[in-house]
Amino acid sequence: MKNLIRFLTKNSFVFLFVFLLFISFVLLVQNNNYQNSRVFNSSNFLIGNLYSTINNVNDYFDLKEVNADLAEQNARLQSTQIGTFSKINGIVVEINDTIYAQKYVYTSAKAVNSTTNKRENYITIDKGSLNGIEAGMGVVSPKGVIGTVKNVSENFCSVMSVLHEKNAVSAKIKKSGYIGSLVWELGDYRLAQLKDIPNHVKLNVGDEIITTGYSMVYPEGIMIGKVVDFDLPEGNNFYNINVELSVDYKSLSHVFIVKSWMKNEQKELEALNNAN
Repeated sequence: MKNLIRFLTKNSFVFLFVFLLFISFVLLVQNNNYQNSRVFNSSNFLIGNLYSTINNVNDYFDLKEVNADLAEQNARLQSTQIGTFSKINGIVVEINDTIYAQKYVYTSAKAVNSTTNKRENYITIDKGSLNGIEAGMGVVSPKGVIGTVKNVSENFCSVMSVLHEKNAVSAKIKKSGYIGSLVWELGDYRLAQLKDIPNHVKLNVGDEIITTGYSMVYPEGIMIGKVVDFDLPEGNNFYNINVELSVDYKSLSHVFIVKSWMKNEQKELEALNNAN
């Protein structure tokens, strides 16, 4: 307190000068139209910029909530796409509850942890059994296939990503429809390999690789990646094909968990075939 009083006493003339200068400025502005208008315009400009900056800052901190809302909306839109429905009778094209049965439902989620440098890479996402998530469900993003749910707790689940040496995705070449199996043979996290494509198939760099829908884990037509190079070893009946994955696993954020309503029915029928 003594230091404050000493400081004010020592600089009293400076404070008096500033105070008188302020009074003089106010009197000048109040009694001269030109100065008044200039100060008014300048203050509006400064205040406007200040409010604009504050709004920009608020918008930035609101992005997290906005992104979450958009993810929820995208999940609802994905669930109503025609590809998530299966026609059960007739040839009517429009979606109608008596004509189509829904095959897939999308739940939005967020990736909270992931790895890309191991032999068996997993992703942790923030949805669990309390949200109806079960092992075996597919996970996708707006850019393409992510992986398959492996383990589930109440609030989280771990996903066996495409970057897992024991994971294989039923895939096909979009242009020709030929079906193979996409696997990751370690190494570059942006590249996977498409297997079992016979040597008579015409291939081109840039051919899109998509899901088949056969496993009922992913809907048909979900993007996986594009062919970047291929070769046909001498005496071999199948190509070696490298596919650049459409998903960058080092920048995952919002994803969708895919539930298949008909997966169990298909499994039960196929089990009967195997039993006979």
